[in-house]
Amino acid sequence: MLLAILLPSVSMFLNGHFLRAFICFVLHLTLIGWIPAAIWGVASLNEDRARRRQEELLRAVQRP
Repeated sequence: MLLAILLPSVSMFLNGHFLRAFICFVLHLTLIGWIPAAIWGVASLNEDRARRRQEELLRAVQRP
């Protein structure tokens, strides 16, 4: 979570979102853009966690 706030582009890159990471990096270069980039990084991390949770629940429900 701290990585998503301090270096959001690195966090997105590590999660496999390469295009998002590049766009976030360009946004992160400006001082004004750092805050939206950090928010976007945290939102992206939460979205990935929610997707993984949903996939786990679907696998658990589909087991006989």
